Amino acid sequence: MNKVILLNKRPFGKPTLDDFKIVNEEIPIAKDGEVLLKTIYVSVDPYLRGRMNDSKSYVPPFELNKPIQSGIIAEVVESKHAKFKTGDFLTGNLEWKEYQVTTGQGLYKVDENEFKLSAYLGVLGMTGLTAYLGLTEIGLPKKEETLFVSGAAGAVGTIVGQIGKLLGCKVVGITGSDEKAALLTSKFGFDHAINYKTTPDLKEAVKNASPNGIDIYFDNVGGEISDAVLANINKYARLPVCGAISLYNTTTIDLGPRLQPIILTKSATMRGFIVGDFFEKFPTATKQLTLWLKENKITFSETIVEGFDNIPQAFIDLFDGKNEGKMIVKI
Repeated sequence: MNKVILLNKRPFGKPTLDDFKIVNEEIPIAKDGEVLLKTIYVSVDPYLRGRMNDSKSYVPPFELNKPIQSGIIAEVVESKHAKFKTGDFLTGNLEWKEYQVTTGQGLYKVDENEFKLSAYLGVLGMTGLTAYLGLTEIGLPKKEETLFVSGAAGAVGTIVGQIGKLLGCKVVGITGSDEKAALLTSKFGFDHAINYKTTPDLKEAVKNASPNGIDIYFDNVGGEISDAVLANINKYARLPVCGAISLYNTTTIDLGPRLQPIILTKSATMRGFIVGDFFEKFPTATKQLTLWLKENKITFSETIVEGFDNIPQAFIDLFDGKNEGKMIVKI
């Protein structure tokens, strides 16, 4: 039989296991022009939470009692497609199923001999593209500037910080544990790291870690952390807004400082983005990330959870910060 994970009900606040349902169906059969895929790795990402709401966004919401989708690495176990052969590994946006058939549209081959397969869901996938393009296209880093990264020990944050260092910036990150803060400086090359959970005065801590002010703020979390960072930005600061994980599960309107006076007086540029905004730049970005990885100029971290049934729990664990780097489920 073929296990499938459906959206059982729309979460209210933080998702729970009851919001998901695992069902069994027959393993499908590939027709002409199709391939049968076996799921190998599944990416779980914070942005999926927004798609669980019944609200208009940049992508349609997930439908109730239909399979959830995310980035997946899958193996071709049967091919009736001229472009793909049995044993090929493909990646793209696929459904949370152990087996599925597809025409291959929107999927591309990955080489397990060049890099480990899971890397194509992280540093060489949407994660790396988001970090590289958000920073270079919106952050516009210059040598000697200060780059501040929130959610710094997460999948995107760790890559952003390393790219910032390669481009000559001083890099400061904020995260939720002493262990992660230590990793930011020891493994990922950040100049300084803050544990927000043990810091009584965030605004002052950010100021002390960034004595020359902040020129670029790569924001993955929003909320009170971002309030503290924005109080310390320099004139002409650039603020790429990648995510707001601290607010995804709120059930009431969250009030904070009014941003307009800060943006106005600092002549700052704040821009939210979706990585697809820069689709035409994907080949250039992938080429650069691949080169840096081959040259050992960047590294990456993964939290691997095993077992198809554990996909929902791995997703939920993102909101408790239980991941270091990219959260991936191995089937």
